[in-house]
Amino acid sequence: MNTELRPAVGRVAAVRRRGRARFGAVSATLAAAAFAALCVSLSFGDYTLPLTDVVRTLFGGGDSGTLFVIQELRLPRALLALLVGCCFGLSGAVFQTLLRNPLASPDIIGVSSGAGAVAVLAGAIAGLSGPSLSAVALVGALVTGAAVYLLAWRKGVTGYRLVLIGLGVGTGLSSLISYQMTRSDVTEAQTAFLWLAGSLNGRSWPQFWPLLGAAVLLLPLTALASRALTALQLGDDTAGGLGARVERDRLALLACATALAGVATAAAGPVGFVAFVSAPIARRLVPGQGAALLPSALTGALLVTVADFVGQHLLSGTQLPVGIVTSVIGAPYLLWLLARSNRAGTGG
Repeated sequence: MNTELRPAVGRVAAVRRRGRARFGAVSATLAAAAFAALCVSLSFGDYTLPLTDVVRTLFGGGDSGTLFVIQELRLPRALLALLVGCCFGLSGAVFQTLLRNPLASPDIIGVSSGAGAVAVLAGAIAGLSGPSLSAVALVGALVTGAAVYLLAWRKGVTGYRLVLIGLGVGTGLSSLISYQMTRSDVTEAQTAFLWLAGSLNGRSWPQFWPLLGAAVLLLPLTALASRALTALQLGDDTAGGLGARVERDRLALLACATALAGVATAAAGPVGFVAFVSAPIARRLVPGQGAALLPSALTGALLVTVADFVGQHLLSGTQLPVGIVTSVIGAPYLLWLLARSNRAGTGG
């Protein structure tokens, strides 16, 4: 190697090492924070448990009373919050990175609206509930994602075209939801509203196990498909020149991201803005580390766990749906992002 180049190569290697070290430290910190939030959520309730008892029980100790309260009453909901947030956070990171658009998340481009519309119609017309309602919601999310992709495809897919078409599809589906809500009786409308708000109230093991099974399948598939993400970020021509199969790789990533959002929506309803804000937060924590998929998933898990805890305990005697709490965080961020885009001349 040319001796003149060695200092530059050494500096680049040092920057990469610092970047990897920061990535690992941030990921470990987010994982620890998510575990701490899990323990706190298990500790508080009608019957408060000391944190030491909670940790002891999680690792196989504790008395029978504490074991029952945690394992049967609180743990399913807390684990569901973690897993729902993880799926939404990872889904949003894939969408935004692949399409190179900060507005590209499943709740913005209509995927969540598709799940909601199908679920509301299935509940009102066919009387479905429980696992069957979750299944049709998942189908609705996947069909909507496929429809948006096909409508946006013009010898390839660009980020802004897919976002605009997704916004249009999502608006139409939201209108369909509103129409059905006006035709439903008060009880059906209230049930539909709670589901559409995104709620973990009353969730237990029957809702957790299907989501866990889907996550065990989808997370490795997403990790495998994400190997092409770095090349695809460079543009179709450059990615093709580097040997990537552009359309196949893009379709695989979009399918994984849509499925992740779909299974999370099926389990907890369309929890708003988690997919939208998790990736930007993670990328600010690990700048220069590309898509930051792992930090995005951990940020989503932490966000939903904390939001659910706030929703349970903010108002005495009232449990707010977790989606309302996350919307309080996400809506101002969306307005700020749009305002910044307009100032920069990229807002359209």
